[in-house]
Amino acid sequence: MANRSNRVAEQMKKELGEIIARRLKDPRIGFVTVTDVEVTGDLQQATVYITVLGDDRKRQETLKGLAKAKGFIRTEIGQRIRLRKTPELMFEFDESSAYGNKIDTLLRQINDTTEETE
Repeated sequence: MANRSNRVAEQMKKELGEIIARRLKDPRIGFVTVTDVEVTGDLQQATVYITVLGDDRKRQETLKGLAKAKGFIRTEIGQRIRLRKTPELMFEFDESSAYGNKIDTLLRQINDTTEETE
């Protein structure tokens, strides 16, 4: 069962990227990248992780625009992926890239201080 939900999640990730980039006309939605999709085992809910280019205000506007277009996006997903019931979508920001950048910066600082002391 987990294998099927993984396949559905990967297909949804691909289709969501296409739908958001090409089909949505909302000016609030900026440059969005779908980084991951997690689908529950019963395929009823899907959490879509996104990254948005821009400042915090732009990110919040994009999230509002995606929430407003949720019905349209879900309909498009239902037409593209043959499922008995299309999962309910929830959009969240993917903080992993920011977290990775923070770790990278800290490691560079540690490396620089050890080189200075040697």
